[in-house]
Amino acid sequence: MTAATADSGIVVPETAVPPRTTAATARPPRTPRKLRWPFAVTPVRVLAPALVFALVMAAWTIASHLLIPQESRFLLPPPESVVSKGLLDAATRAEILTALASTVQIALVGLVIAIVLGVAFAVIMSQARWAEYSLYPYAVILQTIPVLAVVPLFGFWFGYEFGSRVIVCVMVSLFPVITNTLFGLKSVQAPEHDLFTLHGANRWQRLLKLQLPAALPAMISGFKISAGMAVIGSIVADFFFRQGNPGIGRMIDVYRQRLATEELLTALLLSSLVGLALFWIFDFLAGRVDRAHGKRVGE
Repeated sequence: MTAATADSGIVVPETAVPPRTTAATARPPRTPRKLRWPFAVTPVRVLAPALVFALVMAAWTIASHLLIPQESRFLLPPPESVVSKGLLDAATRAEILTALASTVQIALVGLVIAIVLGVAFAVIMSQARWAEYSLYPYAVILQTIPVLAVVPLFGFWFGYEFGSRVIVCVMVSLFPVITNTLFGLKSVQAPEHDLFTLHGANRWQRLLKLQLPAALPAMISGFKISAGMAVIGSIVADFFFRQGNPGIGRMIDVYRQRLATEELLTALLLSSLVGLALFWIFDFLAGRVDRAHGKRVGE
């Protein structure tokens, strides 16, 4: 079959004429979006920790029942004894959870203050080289000071209650926030700075729209480190500041004096779970930031 044009009369085969594309044929049909869970739950992420947990529990049970004599078993009681005396006993459970709530409250307050102060100091140091030279050595000194040596001084200066415990948490967890945030702010490439310069961006616009978004992954990595350290700082402060609501640190000291190993191990495990939960929260935020950053780069 052939088709002739209206003006020139040239005969062209119909197969050479491209068919018209409509909107329906040009675009592939949209597939429904799949719902995403907050965490990428894969078999490996579930089975690997479960396998390690089972191996640890088996080694713990074997060591407690077979390797330690009966008269010395209080040094490492079996897992079932820890669960029965530390978690299933109502009075002990209420005592530990009350102390854990106090510890978590102090750790969260200290962590928030450390994040605010750390980000603020890192921003100041990133804006002027003289500020970095002036402030960063003191941040390093703050990290290297032995906490146990200055905790009694905080008690003399600020008392032995809530405020001193928060100060210890801030002191312990401040440095990772400063270093990671400063690293992220200074990791912006020169071509990106040049692009903002061509558009006439001022220092404030450059900070808010370029440096801080680029620094978010590094900042959250610092938050993850500081979260666990804030819990440790709260427990350490409880050992020394014995006024106000008792925390996990004080209860651990009490159980140590009583040789109540089951309750002591329960307090340690629950405080570790708090640090792990805070780490997972910031890890979830880091994943969301990485996905958003990847989408922006792809666009």
